[in-house]
Amino acid sequence: MTARVNAACVAAALILCSGLASASDPTPADTADKAAAPAAPDLPALIECRREIADFLKLDPAVHDPLKAVALGWKPLPQANPFMTEFELTAPITVFGHQTRHIAFSGDSVMAILDLPDPRPLAHQLALETGIDTPAKAIFGKQLRATERFDPDSGQTLIQAVILNVSNVASHPGKTLVGCSYNLDTEGPEPEPASPPPAAVNAVPNAD
Repeated sequence: MTARVNAACVAAALILCSGLASASDPTPADTADKAAAPAAPDLPALIECRREIADFLKLDPAVHDPLKAVALGWKPLPQANPFMTEFELTAPITVFGHQTRHIAFSGDSVMAILDLPDPRPLAHQLALETGIDTPAKAIFGKQLRATERFDPDSGQTLIQAVILNVSNVASHPGKTLVGCSYNLDTEGPEPEPASPPPAAVNAVPNAD
């Protein structure tokens, strides 16, 4: 009798352990979903100029495709400024000690839009240089680093510059824009123009 009880207990334990393992092990569908989910970019690091141009360029698909933006937790916002593409984040980020859910892209720049009516204190805190400072408009910036690399195939020099910016803009009164420009430029000889195609030979014999 005791042997039968022990055997039944062992069988029950094996079934229970099997069920727990099945519940805890990821299914193929779960694994596929995790593999398909895009990695969230480190927005504070990008905005604070702590990343490189290659990292910034990885954001381009999400900036131009609303579905890819939503997959990252970015909600596309109406375009209040024709030169800016704006998003609201599902969770706030902290940039230079200030929290925000509002980010924007413009050209080669990624920015946080902060609830600061005057950009000057933040620009002073970051030791930025003055570009424009009038009652209506303020722009401050500083190049943090630059690199050059010669491309032997094209004969051109690739110039990469990372620039920190603080400014305001009329389309967003009472706000301060702070962000980073990841600029890529070239210097050197222009590529040779393509040779024109040879003129077609007239196959019709001369009537003279």
